Amino acid sequence: MPDVNADSQHRVTGAPSGAGGVAARLAVPAGILAAVAGAFAYVGTVDPNQPGHYPVCPLLRYTGLYCPGCGGLRSAHAVVHGDFLSALHDNAAAVMGYLGFAALWTVWVVHAVRGRPLRIDPAPALVLTLGALLLVFTVVRNLPFGGWLHP
Repeated sequence: MPDVNADSQHRVTGAPSGAGGVAARLAVPAGILAAVAGAFAYVGTVDPNQPGHYPVCPLLRYTGLYCPGCGGLRSAHAVVHGDFLSALHDNAAAVMGYLGFAALWTVWVVHAVRGRPLRIDPAPALVLTLGALLLVFTVVRNLPFGGWLHP
């Protein structure tokens, strides 16, 4: 004879299903999006082009060299204001990072809605290629002919 009590306990304590399950799976991606949107809203409001609002890059201050992140706040500010050419000029690598984050976040949300975990396992060659591109970007922006990449 089947145990009816065990079945009802399973339904009560089991994983959420339906809309509650989707909402629970979307909680973390929504929280990450809210944090990123808040950061962009702050940078869009507090202009990094005005001195005194943000700390100066230590590498730039002590060596005069632009790090790969130099101009990233100005780039984010330009993106918030819809000035994509200025954003690319301020830090092209950061703009590519923003686009990469948007694509990855979208894939994450689609996986969450479908109930599939997102597994990020990039091939070592991809990681090395992205690292090499970032290194080339950093070197070129610090050479005399790379002035167009200065923030």
